[in-house]
Amino acid sequence: MGISTKPAESSQTGASKENKLPDRSLAAGFPSGFLWGTAASAYQIEGAVNEDGRGPSIWDRYAHIPGKIADRSNADVANDSYHLYKDDVQLMKALGAKAYRFSIAWPRVFPEGTGTPNPKGLDFYNRLLDELLANGIEPFATMYHWDLPQTLQDRVGGWMSRDTATAFGEYAGYVAARLSDRVKHFFTINECSRLVDLGYGAEVDAPGLTLAQPALNQVRHHVALGHGLAVQAIRAHGRAGTKVGPAENIVICVPAIETPANIRAAEIATRELNAGYLTVMLEGKYTDAFLAYAGKDAPKYTAEDLAVISSPIDFVGLNVYMPHHYVVAADDAHGFALTPFPASFPHMESSWLKIGPEAMYWAPRHVAKLWDVKSIYITENGTSATDQPAADGHVDDVDRIMYLRNYLTQLQRATSEGVPVLGYFLWSLMDNFEWSDGFEKRFGLYRVDFKTQRRTPKLSASFYRETIARNAVV
Repeated sequence: MGISTKPAESSQTGASKENKLPDRSLAAGFPSGFLWGTAASAYQIEGAVNEDGRGPSIWDRYAHIPGKIADRSNADVANDSYHLYKDDVQLMKALGAKAYRFSIAWPRVFPEGTGTPNPKGLDFYNRLLDELLANGIEPFATMYHWDLPQTLQDRVGGWMSRDTATAFGEYAGYVAARLSDRVKHFFTINECSRLVDLGYGAEVDAPGLTLAQPALNQVRHHVALGHGLAVQAIRAHGRAGTKVGPAENIVICVPAIETPANIRAAEIATRELNAGYLTVMLEGKYTDAFLAYAGKDAPKYTAEDLAVISSPIDFVGLNVYMPHHYVVAADDAHGFALTPFPASFPHMESSWLKIGPEAMYWAPRHVAKLWDVKSIYITENGTSATDQPAADGHVDDVDRIMYLRNYLTQLQRATSEGVPVLGYFLWSLMDNFEWSDGFEKRFGLYRVDFKTQRRTPKLSASFYRETIARNAVV
């Protein structure tokens, strides 16, 4: 295994100290104390799927089904971060990052989903936390990033059952009791919307189901319920000062033209199109429009369920990649209309990843305005890129730098206007297993050779290092 932690400089240019360019940071920069970090998740980087008592997850099984992963790979080894975590912490330190968002693998801690915990599984996270803190990096832990214990899927149908929501709450409480002496921020569930729609509705992610709408809406409700039960458990078992919230890939609605009418229409659309997750979490009810649209397919729930789902949270995490809809005002009962994306709309290397930097401004602004949220983190933002190394091994990913510069400029716009974004976690620290895309899509600041496990900084690592150092877009 080889590792290089010095962020790459351009292979073609380099100014001497005498010819140093003036600081061209855009605008005034980010607020003092703004938290800069990177992000990853357990299944995508850890590997070691059969070590130290870890049980199988739904992704372990799904990735081994022929035809499910684009490049026929799996994450049995992935980045081998289970063994190389100390090296990976040094990658963060070389960037100047002060925070790391990672996820805890539920099947490492409870191999059967419930029952007897596995102490060796939790020991890994204890070692990781100690290493992070020793290097001045604050840990932000996600309780669930899609790696459901396979036994729960087999035994009760996974999130099709309320039992899984209950088990998730118990697992979250167990972990909080043991890690909250060092972890002060816990995210409950990463992207409720994707795990439901792609995992249980579209057969794109694990467990690979295509449920009918009534069952899918019930899964949706159980996931939201699991979030609420985890919030309550973390509150009950975490140390004093422990904070908790979701990390959601909300449907981002951007006013097509920034007029007062269109801005209001985009706010209405944001509330309605996120009714199954963030809206019910923050309001304690499903919207009338959501229930009317679902009709007889609406989920079955109780008033007590809604009270649990809307348990008070300390912050909202937002995963922001692209605008989902451009919105104009409409003179009808909805109050908004969604404009279609033309075929010529630009996108990054992943065809789904449309380039719309203004999403980074409107997502947190809407959340703060609609629900009076006082603390927001951008829990994921980044892009895939082709990342072909040059003859000298450098990856001059100027396309990723373009993407990040434009999105961060919009985030800087938001914070300059008082939108309460406290920190930003770039996805991702390094290339990793990108779910059904396998290793074909690369999102990292560090290029990973998955045969040798060598990590090499791309040009974007230098960009991010400079942004962190200046606390401003450069």
